[in-house]
Amino acid sequence: MRTLQIGADGGEHDFGYSSLPRRMPVKDGWGISPFVLSHAKRDWETEGELIMYKIITKEDTIRIPAEYIRKDKSLDQHIDRLAASAFEGRFDEQNRFVLVTSNHEPLDRGRIIHGDGAIYQQVRFNAVLFCMDDYEVVEGAVSEINDFGAFVRIGPMEALLHKSQIMEDHVDINAGMGVVEGRQSGRRLGVGSSVRARIVSLSPDPSDPRRSKIGLTCKQSGLGSHEWIHEDQN
Repeated sequence: MRTLQIGADGGEHDFGYSSLPRRMPVKDGWGISPFVLSHAKRDWETEGELIMYKIITKEDTIRIPAEYIRKDKSLDQHIDRLAASAFEGRFDEQNRFVLVTSNHEPLDRGRIIHGDGAIYQQVRFNAVLFCMDDYEVVEGAVSEINDFGAFVRIGPMEALLHKSQIMEDHVDINAGMGVVEGRQSGRRLGVGSSVRARIVSLSPDPSDPRRSKIGLTCKQSGLGSHEWIHEDQN
């Protein structure tokens, strides 16, 4: 098992579990827990590896408002906060979700645009990303049951497991009790159940990540509740 780091030189570098930060701040409802970080690297039964979290080095531009510009005062004290506000909790240009940033370093001198008054400063920083691909197999936990299926928490995102995609069986849903049950199999899925699913539709919304649409299926071999998978293996 390994995780992946893309260095400032553009190369990819392995790093071990001990290199992963254990505590992360939660910004505007987005965050990453030690439990999630501990599962950011994991093995999988098929060829290749499942890597949903990456730490990379990025460069981008932040806007430093004019009111922060004071004679003989350093702007460094504002850069961390402004960079976190500008980049965290958003999708980047490759539709990777930026969880948290750190080590913000200003590059060269900023530039001032006529009529604005603010400084536009290029910065280099480290970013923890959450990455998803079409048809990728993911692990998550059921966060809500409603009349049309289950919502599954995948890292910082919520995905929909429609009732028609839960299992190869007609299902009965008791939204009040938070339970889905197969009519013939008797298999149950409830809030808190851990599941393995495949992404079948992926539509990130860069303007509002909470409105992103992610569709899942568990109707394939090796997918579903971990409890079902264990039963099938035995």
